[in-house]
Amino acid sequence: MAGLLFHAPSGEVALVATVAKTVITLTAGSNDRLKLLGIEVFFKGTVTTDTPVKIEISRITTDGGTATTITPAPNDNNASETIQATVKANYTVEPTTYGANLKTWEVHPQTGLVVYFPLGQELQLKGGTEIGIRLTASQVETVSINLVVDE
Repeated sequence: MAGLLFHAPSGEVALVATVAKTVITLTAGSNDRLKLLGIEVFFKGTVTTDTPVKIEISRITTDGGTATTITPAPNDNNASETIQATVKANYTVEPTTYGANLKTWEVHPQTGLVVYFPLGQELQLKGGTEIGIRLTASQVETVSINLVVDE
């Protein structure tokens, strides 16, 4: 980790009722370690009686899914290093195998979730490993997620 901070936004992603959807994934470069410093999740819900959306961060052991590749942007616009991580969003075919679940939240879709992990407790990815953020809503919702990462 060289202190190259970057962010990666998923853009708006539609959730289908009762279907788990991988909204965004982060894969460390083959010889590079990452720290996930924080996530920001925002919904566009307008109905007060909607049920909370389940948000899970999990390790992915096999990503055979189909998604759009996102170009992460360094927080320092003058950074000359190349970001080695791969970020994908809005999966149309889900990853093949999810591994260990690291965090789970239930969040009302009229609100959002902003989590920055305490120093020393950031989620770490060793080279070549991947995590995904998967959401399950009881009703149709729209979500956007931002990842804040240290490479």
